[in-house]
Amino acid sequence: MSASRRPFLATLALLLAFAGVSGCSLLPDKIDETRNWSAAKFYSEAKDALDNGNYQQAITYYEKLQARYPFGKYAQQAQLESIYAYYKDSEPDSAIAAADRFIKTNPRHPYVDYAYYLKGLVNFNRADGPVDRLLPADPTRTDSATAMQSFNDFNELVTKFPDSKYAPDARQRMLFLRNNLASYEVNVAAFYLERGAYVAAVNRGKYVLENYSSAPAAADALAVMTRAYAAMGMRDLARDYLRVLRENAPNRADLPQLSALVEG
Repeated sequence: MSASRRPFLATLALLLAFAGVSGCSLLPDKIDETRNWSAAKFYSEAKDALDNGNYQQAITYYEKLQARYPFGKYAQQAQLESIYAYYKDSEPDSAIAAADRFIKTNPRHPYVDYAYYLKGLVNFNRADGPVDRLLPADPTRTDSATAMQSFNDFNELVTKFPDSKYAPDARQRMLFLRNNLASYEVNVAAFYLERGAYVAAVNRGKYVLENYSSAPAAADALAVMTRAYAAMGMRDLARDYLRVLRENAPNRADLPQLSALVEG
């Protein structure tokens, strides 16, 4: 290598080394368009995104608003509206967590009833819906805990805020949930009855009568218990439950069959 090329190569090496050390500073940083946004601006943009169905964008703005401006009316409103955004974006766990935070930190907020309502609604709409969850092909494999949690959420709303504008809808959903929870329990009782687990069938039937006595499925529970006691040879108890069934559902089509089973 000629002596004349050595200074050039040395200079080039220095330049490359310098570029390697400080190359990142030579490139422009990614510009954060929200860096100078006010709380009002964040809220306005988030609300627009929410109204337009862009829930992920709304969530991003709500989260940044709460991080940069954690105090004040905008942060409080962002916390409340983010519950709905999470719910619509199919993030039920985040929605429940956000609702719990809002309720804990703002127990006297004028719209705290909305947070309670959304909690119930999130659990109500989990998975494929209450009917699919509560009335499966194999009822023993269903976990009714989410439906029960939804019922409890709505019940807390109507108990604490009976005059809330969300209370009428919550009561209707509670009625639906109660009836389907009762049907689920009867399905399990019938499942046990078909497999000869008579004591388990009776216990499920008793649970329905004790907890869902006004549900339509209560009559089905009486029928299952009548069959189970008859199968166990406990005819006095079978007659007792058949009598109650006749009094409460005199037009049931299976009454003659049950009578023959008990008296046979």
